[in-house]
Amino acid sequence: MSDILIVDDERDIRELIADILKDEGFATRTAANSDEAVAALNEAEPALMILDIWLKDSRMDGIDILKQVKRNNPDVPVIIISGHGNIEIAVAAIKQGAYDFIEKPFNIDQLMVVINRAMETSRLRRENSSLKRGDARLAEMLGGSVAFKRLRDNLDKVAKSNGRVMLSGEPGSGKELAARYIHAHSPRANAPFVTVPCATIEPERMEEVLFGRESPERGIEPGLLERAHGGVIYFDEVGDMPLGTQPKILRVLTEQQFARAGGTDRVRVDLRVISSTNRDLPTEIAAGRFRQELYDRLNVVPLAVPSLADRREDISVLARHFIEQFHQLQGLALRDLPDETVAALQAMRWPGNIRQLRNVVERVLILAEDSGPIQPAELEPQGATPDNSDALSLGPQITAMALREARELFEREYLVAQINRFGGNISRTAQFVGMERSALHRKLKSLGVVGGMRADDEVLTGK
Repeated sequence: MSDILIVDDERDIRELIADILKDEGFATRTAANSDEAVAALNEAEPALMILDIWLKDSRMDGIDILKQVKRNNPDVPVIIISGHGNIEIAVAAIKQGAYDFIEKPFNIDQLMVVINRAMETSRLRRENSSLKRGDARLAEMLGGSVAFKRLRDNLDKVAKSNGRVMLSGEPGSGKELAARYIHAHSPRANAPFVTVPCATIEPERMEEVLFGRESPERGIEPGLLERAHGGVIYFDEVGDMPLGTQPKILRVLTEQQFARAGGTDRVRVDLRVISSTNRDLPTEIAAGRFRQELYDRLNVVPLAVPSLADRREDISVLARHFIEQFHQLQGLALRDLPDETVAALQAMRWPGNIRQLRNVVERVLILAEDSGPIQPAELEPQGATPDNSDALSLGPQITAMALREARELFEREYLVAQINRFGGNISRTAQFVGMERSALHRKLKSLGVVGGMRADDEVLTGK
């Protein structure tokens, strides 16, 4: 759904609206009567429909077309326009499912406001419906590294409670997946999981999206808080929530009730709140961009979601999972992932974390010339780059060293990189580099790299 369908029997009106929307960056299609409108709907579902209620020389009027759209294309928002508007027509259109009613001659700014609101509301509803249907699949977490196991153990603990959780971590590290895992393993698993994308909702629209609105003409339009009743409300990147909205959310957390925009009745909700952020919220608080009281309410159980750099051992299982996923969802080739390609992936920098890894796998599969094993060379142009921020270069510092010193520096950097790649596991590192474990210990000690033991893994720290 990428365009707007304009249905009006007056050519000048159709072309005027189409020109305005094109100037705003929208793609458009037009129809002059009901037959053309139905044909356009059957050809491709539009993102939104602007529909004149009176259509000359048509088998159906606007209300009849609206009924058909709501029956066959329920996710398409419809804005009714008419030069013969009255309150009865507006109420009839709203009752049949129209998003809004605008009377001709209309104000261009008013039309654009309504269009943008309708498309945003439709997008949020589709997104939440899609996510709700895919909760079980999306809540699947994969990995075997120490960092991953620690995270999953903590998620299992908090899932059993009703406490508020604050997930922190880098973009793309899987914070929403962690939130969905909590929901899927909690007593609220069969209730809604509703996401509030704080970074993408326009600040002036935030309160209406959250609290909903009501009016005599449109009736009650529930907001995201109301839709999440009984389940989980997830504030994605809560650090981007407008400062003016924060005290109102704080009040909802305290009272578990609110009033819709334009209404006076108090709406009671039972919600579990999970939030996430990639920002340093104490710094945001000090700068006056986030409220201390809200932070204290949300940060009851703080959990850090590790970056992909902290769980490089999981890259193999994650990449193979994405290959299988793209094979099932898009029909892409089910390609093998040989050890040398896994090693190349583990040696790369991943500033975009798991999301970036998924994108790289998808691009490799799409651009593949055959269905054979994925080769390391195929990763080169994909955006992930070798983790060589600390790599050696033959600059003045290196060329001024004696061969023995330069060799020791290279060996130290190489071995530390391999240890990081294998999550600190000495046994696996020794196996990969082709050394006995005792010999590797001696080498590391001679290079000034000291280590200790943690659980079943041997973890080293460079000093």
